[in-house]
Amino acid sequence: MGFVNLKLLSWLPFTTHRIRTISQNSGTPIRYSPELRTALVFTGTGTFGAYHAGVIKAVQEAGVKIDLVAGRGIGAISALFAAIDGGEHLWNKSFGWPSSLVSRLYPWRWTLKVSTWILSLAFLAILFPLAVLCGGILVFPIGFLLRLSGFEVGAGMATWYTQIVEIIFQPHILPFYLPRFVTSVLLLLLITLAGGVFVRSVKSRLHRRARGSFWWNFLGSPLSVSRISGWASDSLWRRMRGAARIGRPNNKDLSERYAQLLMDNLGQPGYRELIMLVHDIDGRRDLVSALLSEKDRRYFFSRSPNDESRDRHLETVDLAGSGCRYVVDIMMAALGVPLATKPHLISFPKDSAWHGEIHRLADRPESTGRLLEEVAHAGAEQVILVTAAAEIPGPHNLNAERRDARGKVSEYLTSLESASVRDALVSCAGYFQGVFQVRPSHNPLGIFDFEGCYDESSDRNYSLQELVDRGYEDARRQFVDSVVGASGEWIDSENRR
Repeated sequence: MGFVNLKLLSWLPFTTHRIRTISQNSGTPIRYSPELRTALVFTGTGTFGAYHAGVIKAVQEAGVKIDLVAGRGIGAISALFAAIDGGEHLWNKSFGWPSSLVSRLYPWRWTLKVSTWILSLAFLAILFPLAVLCGGILVFPIGFLLRLSGFEVGAGMATWYTQIVEIIFQPHILPFYLPRFVTSVLLLLLITLAGGVFVRSVKSRLHRRARGSFWWNFLGSPLSVSRISGWASDSLWRRMRGAARIGRPNNKDLSERYAQLLMDNLGQPGYRELIMLVHDIDGRRDLVSALLSEKDRRYFFSRSPNDESRDRHLETVDLAGSGCRYVVDIMMAALGVPLATKPHLISFPKDSAWHGEIHRLADRPESTGRLLEEVAHAGAEQVILVTAAAEIPGPHNLNAERRDARGKVSEYLTSLESASVRDALVSCAGYFQGVFQVRPSHNPLGIFDFEGCYDESSDRNYSLQELVDRGYEDARRQFVDSVVGASGEWIDSENRR
């Protein structure tokens, strides 16, 4: 990390007395200390959550002391479970990441799928006359070859085909029924799109005025987050209710119960302080939500005297106070993929800084650096950064381009994730006494490959269960054994001296 110039820290959005910088030669290994305030930070989207689950399992089994968990994107789910000692619900084979419940998260919206089938049907109907005529290209040569081979059926094939064409193209058959059929199919398409708009308006408890092209009101965003939001909420409630058979409450009630559970147990084994980060599209700033201990709350949510450019009250939500009702809403917003999914709507209280406005929230893949800033602002002195985005070591590591739409989005977001992590590590180098990465050397899964995918490097199929196992193995090898174990041996040797 080198020597840290304290003048470079003057731009930070918080006072520097909470940050313990490290001054050491780059050749000296960074030591892990259980006495320092430690944060476990998760970043990524989609299937990256399976990798997070494996890391949580390894850290939990090793008994590593974690004081604070933080996340953005799918990392918000990982942080929510890790904060209340619920990691087992993420790697459980019955209802966690390896289960069949997550096989088709982020599906195409039903209106888009139905509309695609309807348009395909209309297109095939229009092509039907041309297909009938083109059939002669096959029928006549085959009939001719059969006749040359001595089969009388060859002559019958040509006669039969000619009769079929004459019947189909009679004025009272194809010219009469084809336009009516195509018109009926297009009418069905219009009804489907209108029904989709109606269903969205009924299900959504919040509404925003929209403007723009007529068709965009029907089509909307291509992917849906309803399935992954429901799975995450059900799993969260399953952890909170324990053995009781009680139906999941609404989002507001579930949020308040979660916040109360965490506040009542902070300081107990397995319970940690929490930070989640999403992007406020309408506020044009990141929105930081946190549930911290009483001694850290006031400083964290106060406006920084060293940075007048950021209005702290406009970009923070105290989950231990009046913001406790937004825990699930923040989680759902973090699951939103920019442009690919519809932003999550949240209504701020009338007595808040936004005066009752309804804002659109979503994830921002480039916000890993900001997340680390907030973790440092919460007093963390060393960080374990977890991402499933593999680092490209150099040339000769290219893969074939994905041609499916979800695969293209996945490649782009994975690239953004890698760049975001790299930039965050550089920009936040002076924030902490130690930053430890846990990330795979190879991850063939795209962020939407919940059913697994084919791995070209190993010439086999790769599943989510394997990604969970990879997270566990990487955490053991890259942090638990090599960092925690080595630091313990170093401390023992120093004590003996």
